[in-house]
Parts: sequence; structure tokens; C-alpha cells
Amino acid sequence: MAWFLFPVDNLLCMVLGISFTVWFTLLLVFIIVPAILGVSFGIRKLYMRTLLRIFEWATVRMERGAKEKNQHLYKPYSNSIIAKEPLSLEQEIQELRGSACSLNSEPEFEMADMLYFCRRGVASIVDDEVTKRFSAQELESWNLLTRSNYNFRHISLRLSFLWGVGVLIRYGFLLPLRVTLAVTGIGLLLVLTTLLGFLPRGTLRTCLSEKVHLMCYRICVRALTAIITYHHSENKPKNGGICVANHTTPIDVIILANDGCYSMVGQVHGGLMGAVQRAMVKSSPHIWFERSEVKDRHLVAKRLSDHVADKTKHPILIFPEGTCINNTSVMMFKKGSFEIACTVYPVAIKYDPRFGDAFWNSSEFGMVNYLLRMMSSWAVVCSVWYLPPMHRQAGEDAVQFANRVKAAIATQGGLVDLLWDGGLKRGKVKDAFKEEQQKLYSKVLVGEQEDQNEGRETTGKGNS
Repeated sequence: MAWFLFPVDNLLCMVLGISFTVWFTLLLVFIIVPAILGVSFGIRKLYMRTLLRIFEWATVRMERGAKEKNQHLYKPYSNSIIAKEPLSLEQEIQELRGSACSLNSEPEFEMADMLYFCRRGVASIVDDEVTKRFSAQELESWNLLTRSNYNFRHISLRLSFLWGVGVLIRYGFLLPLRVTLAVTGIGLLLVLTTLLGFLPRGTLRTCLSEKVHLMCYRICVRALTAIITYHHSENKPKNGGICVANHTTPIDVIILANDGCYSMVGQVHGGLMGAVQRAMVKSSPHIWFERSEVKDRHLVAKRLSDHVADKTKHPILIFPEGTCINNTSVMMFKKGSFEIACTVYPVAIKYDPRFGDAFWNSSEFGMVNYLLRMMSSWAVVCSVWYLPPMHRQAGEDAVQFANRVKAAIATQGGLVDLLWDGGLKRGKVKDAFKEEQQKLYSKVLVGEQEDQNEGRETTGKGNS
């Protein structure tokens, strides 16, 4: 019996060897080598256009099925549920009090003022503009992913078959391909940056480090089947500056580093992430902080200032929101990076959710789980806009500068500009926000009197 099994074992080993050889040869020729050279054959764009046609057909089929059953498809709200007029607190209270009462008259509390706070409270519950920024963005049409479909009852036999074929393609072909590319890109980054660390500091080491980083990030981009469109490349960040961008996913780093080299800023990690950090810092000047150093604002500011003062170092990449938002809005920018005296290069990143949800909800998915979801999605399609460099104006503090940069990013990316802190994802509203609303209402009651009293005191001092 043993003599009969040996040929079968040899044949099986031969088939597996040939399969792996063909697999890695195709990867090397059609993906890895083009990634190293920065060349694209246009396969990913053709793949994207094909997917869009399939999604459109699937949507038409579902709409037809709903019409036959005399039912309505679920459609997410593209805009706010409640129409909100841009009125100030004083104006809204004036409307509630009516024309008979004027805020310019003797200020006093009225029962009608409570209606303003009741209305605002109910509106926040019905249409919370903050909490919904921490959940996946809803789609207008189905993209053949179970996780994004709200209309299961309208799926026909053809759609079920097409969805099954999509599962086989995503998990049977795309996922193994992407995992192989990701392992290749990360492995090359670890090995090559470690080897570069043995070279003396100088122009050669810097040049080789840039080539290695670009090559590895481009391989990782292909591991996500990422189709990226870069706009206004003449505004790309330059050495001696800080690049700030809105934050949706950890993949933001790969998306930007695919088009240029940056110095990363972050906390020291353990495990695989820590190994990558240690390897990267050997060949390029990145800024990693120990856990105990992160809260030391003066130390952080000093290391950032020292870095941007050296014009030979790459621009620093920072995400001032401090957390991931679902790519529908931009939330409050932390002021720390805007206190540094240097040029700020704003960048807007906008993902197309039809091909896969890029938002990382860290409270729901771990990093490995999230990356597997991304690698089992259809693709990552996004646009990147490099905005003109901005400087802090005379008389402008760090908070005002941060808000001005944030507004520019939101406008360019078609995102909602919110003043709320992204830290609300895990924490409660700070007392400062509550006190601010209380101060606004107190001005309605006593503000005019205080202004008049201050004016009288100033006049009296002038006469004396």
C-alpha cells in the first residue's frame, strides 16, 4: 500500500509547488514590480467601473421587486431629519417670546424661554449630529455586501446568485491575494528598513529610505485594491512643515504615504506594530512617544518644533481630530499641532462608501478584525485633495487657526464642519460646553445691563 501512496504524494507536492510558483510569479509580474516602479496597468479602474455597473443593476432589480410587492425600499436620510435654520440663541428666544416682547427692553426670565431648550433637546435626540458620526455611513444603493443591505426581503433569485458569486470572489480570490500582498509589503518594510539602519546617516541613506518606504506602501495599497485620485499635487507637503488631514481609518496613513514620504507621530506600541515602528525609525526620523510622555504637552511640542526646524526631515503627518470619524464630517481639531510656528499643509480625504466602508469603529472592531473586513470588501476608492499651505495670521490664536484649517478641509472634501470634540465617542460632554450655553443664555438676561454698566464706569473714569 505504501508504494502506491508515494507517487500520489509526489504528484500532490508537485502540483502545490507549481501552483505557488505560478501564484507568486503573477504577483511579482503584475503587482509587485509595477508597485515598485509606480506603474499601473489600469486593471483596478476597469474593475471599479465594472463593479459600479453591477451595483446599478442590483439596485434596479431591488427597486423592481419592491414595486411588484407594492412596498417601498429603505432609503437612508442623506440630509438631516430636522431642518435647522442658522439662528442665534437670542434670535430664537425672541421668536418664541413674540414681537410684543423685545430683548432690548428690561431683561427678565420668561416661561417661553424653556421651550427653546426643550425644542433643542428633542431635536438633538431625534437627529443627533454627533453620535451618528461614529457609526457606518448608510448607502443609497446595495453594494452586494451583506453588512450594508437593509432590504433583504426584496432580493431575487438572480441577486442571491450574484451575491454568492461575489462571496466566492471576495473570500476565495481577493482575500488570499490581498493577505499575500500585505505580508509581502510589511515583510519588505521590516527587513529593508532594518538593513538601512546600518548605513551611516547621509544623502544615500535618506534617498534609499524614501524609495523603500514608497515601494512598501504602494504594495500595501495594492493589498487593499485601493484606487486613489490625488488632486492639486503642486500643494503637496514639503519638508519643515506639518501635514494635517481628516481621519477616517488607520489606512489614511497608507493612502497619503503612497504619494510621498512623511514622518509619523504616535505612541509606542508592542507586538507587530511595535516591530514596524522600531524598524521604521532606524531608517527615517519618526517621532514615537512612550505612554508616559504623551500627556506631557511641552515635551511633545518641543520634539515637534525641533523636527520641523530641520528642513532635511520629512513633513510631519498628524490627524488633529484624535479619533476616526465616519467620513461624513470633520470634528474639532486639537490645537496642539497648530501652536507650532511652521507651515501647515491641509489635506482632505474622502472615501467612496459604495465599494466598502473605510470607517474604523474601534469600539466595535479590533484592528485585525477591521483589516480583514477591509480586505474582504470590494475595494478602497478615495480622493485626496492637497490644499494650499496655510500660516497662522497675526492676532490669531491656535484654536482659531485650527478651526480655519478644519473649515477649509471640510469645504474641499464635501464634509460637515462640526465644532464637537471627537472624544465624545467614548466620553461625556465636558462641563465647558454646558457652561458655554449657560453663558449665552445669561447674556440674554443680563448682558445688556452689564454692557451699560461697563460703559458708564468707563465714562466716569474718563471724566475724572
